[in-house]
Amino acid sequence: MIYTLTLNPSIDYIVDSPELKIGATNRATAEQMRAGGKGINVSIMLKNLGLPSVALGFVAGFTGEEIIRAVHELGIEERFIRLKKGNSRINIKLCTSCETEVNGVGPEVTEEDLELLMGQLTELKEGDILIISGSAPAGLGKNIYADILDRIRENKVKVAVDASGELLINALPYSPFLVKPNEHEISAVTGIDPEGGYEELIKGAKQLQAMGAINVLVSAGSKGAVMLDPDGRSYIQKAPVIDTVNTVGAGDSMVAGFISAYLRGASPAEICCVAVAAGSASAAQEGFASREDVLRLQRLL
Repeated sequence: MIYTLTLNPSIDYIVDSPELKIGATNRATAEQMRAGGKGINVSIMLKNLGLPSVALGFVAGFTGEEIIRAVHELGIEERFIRLKKGNSRINIKLCTSCETEVNGVGPEVTEEDLELLMGQLTELKEGDILIISGSAPAGLGKNIYADILDRIRENKVKVAVDASGELLINALPYSPFLVKPNEHEISAVTGIDPEGGYEELIKGAKQLQAMGAINVLVSAGSKGAVMLDPDGRSYIQKAPVIDTVNTVGAGDSMVAGFISAYLRGASPAEICCVAVAAGSASAAQEGFASREDVLRLQRLL
């Protein structure tokens, strides 16, 4: 079974506006609300690709209840831990001439809550895949992903990590099966030039692999992606030319594409291709791409 873990899920409030004027009243031309958080996004895209998953994480308050309702409506199984205090966060996505985000803080997670989560995770077994994505809520610290990997290392679970900064760095010694930084996140960790082209991204990916990662997938927006397989071989996949509509969730779609291709035994080159097709297909529309959308773009690559 595939499990996605979103420690700090949200309600994403996405607003379209022709322009954003600071200090003035701005009028939206369109808006939508949906359950958000990177792990939930991965679960949505996995479902679109025909793969079931179980969404894990923490929810709280009336916003947490809405997250649960939305996830159920999408047909995704969840085993969220309900916190006793606070509210799950609301993240505001402003889509104007450029995208701007204002992300909420979210509730505080206690040691008791954390142990409940760890109890869930220790039930995972060999053959399962755990995808940990996004930020950590207040109080859990920058070692939380590393602590999770350490706690379940004997279970032989394949763990994918999509995080930045210290959350990513601290997880690397525990040999995550996959890490998926974007070009700016890998630059912050390794010091490579994010504008230096594919070879510079491969250089950064090799640093992450030397630090413990097994597979490294670096998303690079309109440039596509680079990937290292477990043997250190590199793959470059340019992105198809699309009209970008909304990049929210594109990176999460790439993770889902990687996992779906891996599970059906695709070659590393094809895995990289499917990941880029999935990310691009989602970026070309509101919401998340269908399997048919991904296949159509994949044929163009």
